[in-house]
Amino acid sequence: MQFVVKYFSEIVMKSKPVRRQFVRQLEENLRAVLRAIDPDVVLQRSWDKVRVTAGQSDPQVLARLVHAMCNTPGVTLVLEVHEHQLGELDAIVDQVLPVYASRLAGRTFAVRCRRSGQHAFTSLDVERAVGAALLARSHASGVNLTQPQVTVELEISGQTVFVVTDRHRGLGGYPVGSLDPVLSLLSGGFDSPVASYLTMKRGMRTHFLFFQLGGRDQELAVREVALHLWQKYGGNQYVLFITVPFEEVVAELLGKVHDSYMGVVLKRMMLRVADRLADELRVDALVTGECVAQVSSQTLRNLSVIDRVIDRLVLRPLIATDKADIIELAETIGTAVFAASMPEYCGVISVRPTTRAKLDRVEAQEQCFDMTVLDRAFANRRQTRIDRLAEEELQLADVEVLSVPLAHGTIIDIRHPDEEELAPLKLHVPVLKIPFYQLHSRATELKAGGTYMLYCGQGIMSRLHASHLLVERKLDIKVYAP
Repeated sequence: MQFVVKYFSEIVMKSKPVRRQFVRQLEENLRAVLRAIDPDVVLQRSWDKVRVTAGQSDPQVLARLVHAMCNTPGVTLVLEVHEHQLGELDAIVDQVLPVYASRLAGRTFAVRCRRSGQHAFTSLDVERAVGAALLARSHASGVNLTQPQVTVELEISGQTVFVVTDRHRGLGGYPVGSLDPVLSLLSGGFDSPVASYLTMKRGMRTHFLFFQLGGRDQELAVREVALHLWQKYGGNQYVLFITVPFEEVVAELLGKVHDSYMGVVLKRMMLRVADRLADELRVDALVTGECVAQVSSQTLRNLSVIDRVIDRLVLRPLIATDKADIIELAETIGTAVFAASMPEYCGVISVRPTTRAKLDRVEAQEQCFDMTVLDRAFANRRQTRIDRLAEEELQLADVEVLSVPLAHGTIIDIRHPDEEELAPLKLHVPVLKIPFYQLHSRATELKAGGTYMLYCGQGIMSRLHASHLLVERKLDIKVYAP
């Protein structure tokens, strides 16, 4: 099977050097993502598209390839095609008819042709010739150029004809890694994952920073969100997940800062730490999920006071977005399920938070804060490559990884339902389907004494949860990684 991957329209409009850079980055990202699914896949980059030739014909593998391409930033369209050498116009009908004959029976159609290169004919000539021949040689009910029931799509590039069998809409945006990196403050609710997705979609390699306010379960849940975003949209880029312990900072705030200013001061403390990390990573901008007036700390006055604690640029992709639209986008990109099941921890709750903070008063409150507490939090940070999060977890617990399932055990397929549907497991042992975002809440369903083997597509999420369940639930947990 062959595919034609079309670039995002803004890439095509760039100058030649910039366009070349973006296209090269997109090809690298696609190759890394697709070869994890099909090691024999072949990519061929050209000025206006990437041609992808699958090495396998398994429908499940092909479906996963399409899914991966459509979720790679920089791709606007994925076309499934049959490729032919360009000959006479009459020969094109012989190439089109086997693909569309059954679709045309009893239905109206129109032919649409996109053409690039030098030819003795126009696109309209192709549409007329192919349309007339199809009408004569098929059982189509007629031609309808305005509202056809079937659209016959052709692309002619140089001396090659592509007969399009299906089309899939991509994300658009720029290839991840084509623009400067950023550091995103990730909390795991609805907002910050969507903000991170938007920076990734715009081509920024996005590192993740999590401030641990309390609870191991919360950190595990936020790691899940980061993994999901990176695996689905990250283009296999080198990305860090950084955890900063902030429990002592919260305790210091509760004891030293006036109730009404705690929310603003907490955000300023987070930006101080994030700014120091950004210096180390050579990152020019921070990213947050804040939106004007969504909560008391996010009024324009408060955001202005918060930002003045550092000189670094703070990006807020959601700044003027309605909450309903944020939730809708979170559902589209698959992060809403995390937010809905996220363990809540509110370390700082002001009874009467200020909505119009004054910088001099905030700075006066911070004079009472012991800044060595913040220094300790920064010094005790944990920094891990996101693709190695599972390895870090396995160091905490002795988890066995199996390439063949145990006959007496039960497989727990923890993949997202969309991914599971693309490639369902077919094994001779019992299989339970429990998505990873439900695994914690449904762990009580797992009977003591049984052997459970967690399975996920890339083996990272399963290792992450296996060590957690082994330590927290005392279950006989293993990882199935064929």
